[in-house]
Amino acid sequence: MSDDKTKKKPLDSSRINIHEPYEVNYWCDTLGCTKQELINAVNQVGTSVTKVKNHLGK
Repeated sequence: MSDDKTKKKPLDSSRINIHEPYEVNYWCDTLGCTKQELINAVNQVGTSVTKVKNHLGK
């Protein structure tokens, strides 16, 4: 778990890490989805940003 509160963007922009709150917030804002929608998408198609975008219809 990250203690660095200055982190705003993911370290790897091709993957979604749903275990880091700052990444969840970033991806929800970027993809225009809720936390639960993001988690469900990652659970269904994996952590690839491209696959999650396609799954969410973005």
